[in-house]
Amino acid sequence: MRRQTLTASGTLGIGGFSAGGAMRNENTSGMSDAGAGRAQIVDLIGRDIVGGVYPPETRLPDEAAMRQRYAVSRTALREAYSKLTAKGLIVARPKVGTSIRPQSLWNMLDPEVLTWHLETLPAGAIANDLYILRRMVEPPASALAAEVHDAEALGRIEAAFRDMQACAGSEVELIDADLRFHIAILSATRNPFIGAFSALIHAAMVSTFSISWRGAGGIRAERLAQHGDVVDAIARRDPGLARARMERLLDDSLQDVREAIGDRYAVEPAGVEGLSA
Repeated sequence: MRRQTLTASGTLGIGGFSAGGAMRNENTSGMSDAGAGRAQIVDLIGRDIVGGVYPPETRLPDEAAMRQRYAVSRTALREAYSKLTAKGLIVARPKVGTSIRPQSLWNMLDPEVLTWHLETLPAGAIANDLYILRRMVEPPASALAAEVHDAEALGRIEAAFRDMQACAGSEVELIDADLRFHIAILSATRNPFIGAFSALIHAAMVSTFSISWRGAGGIRAERLAQHGDVVDAIARRDPGLARARMERLLDDSLQDVREAIGDRYAVEPAGVEGLSA
């Protein structure tokens, strides 16, 4: 698992890179295709698009300027454009050039696009949106898991919770166990579409878990107990209780994130009230 950190600028760094760090294009002078790797070229341009270097609904510089800026070949640049087009970030038109598409058309379900947001933008700016996403998916999934889980699925949920209890003093191990806990609940629904959706939920959780557990501070034991309450409701096959307890856990975890990052982005997410059971 890649470790995530909150940088001094308030962005989320995952895997040792963060906005303004070694991966930014201003540090790529002299970079060759072989040195950077084709995937890294996509990563560099993608981060710059998400970070606002190239705003939505504007044109990218011409090919020569982009090749010089990123020190890449024509072939590598065109391959990068092809991948960014598939992610919904750019569109090429004859006699017009390559433009950034409106943000509403970006493929936010793409793991790389989501990662660029998490590592480029201030953490608090997207924390609310991520929790709204999780709140739309995880409470109903918990209710469904309570109805349809089998012994093996319940065992995975319980095992992840035991691991959370055992490693509460180690942030890295705690986050890993917490991830497995939530993914196990999604898997316990026995619904392949929810299971496939877990990849996006996984990325959203990775981005905020280190912050929320830090924000929990002295009440970590209470948060652990809330996870146990969800396990209990699922084991008792009580879907209403499982849904309500997961909602409460997510709402309290969002407050923990706000405690950790301050009040700058503490805007009540629109629509959360309407998601309650």
